[in-house]
Amino acid sequence: MSDDKPLSDDFFLPDLCQAQSILFLVLVAELLVLVIVLAQGSLMQFDWGQLGLTSLFVQWVVLSSAAVLCNFRPILMKLSVAAATATGYCLILSLTLVFSLIAEWVTRDPATSWGMVQAGDVLRNLIVAAVMTGIAFRYFFLQHQLRRQEQAELKSRIQALQSRIRPHFLFNSMNIIASLIAVDPETAEEVVEDLSVLFRASLNQSSDKPVPLSDELDLCRKYVHIEGLRLDERLRVDWDVQVDPDSIRIPLLTLQPLLENSIYHGIQPLPGGGTVTVSIYEQEGHLVTCITNPRPDKNYSHAHGNRMALDNIARRLEAIYGREAKVETESLETTFRTTISYPLKSAIAAGLSD
Repeated sequence: MSDDKPLSDDFFLPDLCQAQSILFLVLVAELLVLVIVLAQGSLMQFDWGQLGLTSLFVQWVVLSSAAVLCNFRPILMKLSVAAATATGYCLILSLTLVFSLIAEWVTRDPATSWGMVQAGDVLRNLIVAAVMTGIAFRYFFLQHQLRRQEQAELKSRIQALQSRIRPHFLFNSMNIIASLIAVDPETAEEVVEDLSVLFRASLNQSSDKPVPLSDELDLCRKYVHIEGLRLDERLRVDWDVQVDPDSIRIPLLTLQPLLENSIYHGIQPLPGGGTVTVSIYEQEGHLVTCITNPRPDKNYSHAHGNRMALDNIARRLEAIYGREAKVETESLETTFRTTISYPLKSAIAAGLSD
């Protein structure tokens, strides 16, 4: 679905070169120092000297780590999330080890040799650094995922008017209504009702809230009804639904844009039209939807719009269901197939929670 390598503007580690980030790290580090010093003694006998020394050490480690991650950020952004996390983790622990050894060497009694006490202090510092770094990285990752989800939701709503209900579709629908008013007013009224339902769904502010699969299929059939009046016998749709559409949930307007793509990019360019096949079934614990349409010749040039809608749906599904959700395409010699799948238990659980 998406590449494991993050883009330069889409990286889970924040830019630690910024003053706001540095101030945040300094404040968090100082709070950590205060907790450590309080845990080692009573409030009535607060050791200000220990607070100063511990603050100096922790701030030195934190600021040095921030500087290193800041300089290594362009390199880390080229790695996968797991590799970048492991590399950053090792860099911080290495700095902690170096500064711990320096601190022990500076503060040790010249008359005493290196012993278990010094080794224990170094190990303690490494454990604290490991735990705090893990918490920080997890926090950064969750914040990054939240931002990505918000951006995907915003982008999906913006693209709703661009890729789901395209201007050409509205224009064609108006022409159909105008041509039917005089000769078949009842059908014209049906088209108006179908069009209003499609626009209402497209403008729905809760477009990522799961709805019954039966509702999504109803939207698809209304869309096919409108396009069928324009394309006539050139458009044929075969429905093969092998699951209970009332018990399965799916994000609103997930299938309709795919069906629109199949008609716009597959059926419309062909003089003789063709058949779009919609198959929905369960496979290995996943809900699978497969949409197949005829493929025009290689000179056809609307691939960009097709890719935009597919990327939009892929991001929405990933934001809702995680990496188990997949959107795959397969271009054969005479057909084009789009397949989406996500865990069936998630689709059923969404229905039970309502």
